[in-house]
Amino acid sequence: MPRPIKCRKVCHFPQTLEFLPAQGGEEKAPVILTIDEYETIRLIDKEGLSQEQCCEFMQVARTTVQRVYENARRKLASMLVDGLPLRIEGGDFWLCDGQNNLCGHEGCFKYLYHQKYNKPKGDPVMRVAVTYEDGQIFQHFGHTEQFKVYDIADGAITSSQVVDTNGSGHGALAGVLNALHVDALICGGIGGGAQAALGAAGIRLYGGVTGEADKAVADLMAGKLEFNPNIQCSHHDHHHGENHACGEHGCGDEHHCGGHH
Repeated sequence: MPRPIKCRKVCHFPQTLEFLPAQGGEEKAPVILTIDEYETIRLIDKEGLSQEQCCEFMQVARTTVQRVYENARRKLASMLVDGLPLRIEGGDFWLCDGQNNLCGHEGCFKYLYHQKYNKPKGDPVMRVAVTYEDGQIFQHFGHTEQFKVYDIADGAITSSQVVDTNGSGHGALAGVLNALHVDALICGGIGGGAQAALGAAGIRLYGGVTGEADKAVADLMAGKLEFNPNIQCSHHDHHHGENHACGEHGCGDEHHCGGHH
């Protein structure tokens, strides 16, 4: 029986999911870099962490980090030397929600949000976030500066508050929502990469919605919210195919992924 795969912690979902050579890239088969492979490149080559520090950050063994990192470097070399497209998707990972401050950064906003906006104990609460600006649904998910967050219990809104996104880019906004314990998001336009990040965090998406934020949440509660299940936004990213996260390919059966929302 094969040894179960332990999923690797990833701080932020990648902001850009596809890279193409300047000439003749579209017709070539892309190199697939997984999300966890991307994270080792970010931590070791960009942030300057050692492999030992990287394994602590990703909550896996050092031998795992070594193997993942070597695979990532080999793929990047193939992309550069052979002039191949690169696509970032898939892998065995879980998106950090700030719980227990696993990254060790005292100022980690996700850890602070996780503590401050923890759900009340007792009756089940559904938490819905809306991209927000001046009472309206902000139409560009990646540029939203605020979410309005609603707690719903027994078919009624029990509380609501406006939360700043802490200047996070669209690659980190899914982590913000995860730290806020959000179950669903209502928004306007949203790209494929952000949709994949929300999927990785277990957050249900209601995209392509316009109008007043409060009315949209009321319509959702009444089961009459009009949204676009196939919403696409090409403003930031080019690839809108399926981006499979750990929880989408049997993570509950063969994998041991702590920290899933």
